[in-house]
Amino acid sequence: MVTEKPRFLGLQRRRIEAVNKTELIDAVATHTGNAKSTVAEVLAGLEDVVVATVSKGEKVALTGFVSFDRVDRKARTARNPQTGAAIQVKASKAPKVAAGASFKKVVKGEAPAPSINK
Repeated sequence: MVTEKPRFLGLQRRRIEAVNKTELIDAVATHTGNAKSTVAEVLAGLEDVVVATVSKGEKVALTGFVSFDRVDRKARTARNPQTGAAIQVKASKAPKVAAGASFKKVVKGEAPAPSINK
């Protein structure tokens, strides 16, 4: 009896294209007509304000687009999946990012995407 090796199931790794920070700065500068240095300063300022505000436990919301918040996780008992042993997990804080309703509608195709200058 001849046994075959398991065949590849047809799942392919998909390269996800992402816009990096430099490309985002270029796109916003082109779209708004502002200098790249100005856009870079504004973006850096936005990052600083969001991080500082959320780290204090306050929520930052850009209505319809995105909101940033902090989640406080309680201490708990978990299980090691390999051994089944109980593990104590300390309380922690984590950032939470949620897309706004308008953004979700555009991504779902329920609303048109804004046009941008290229």
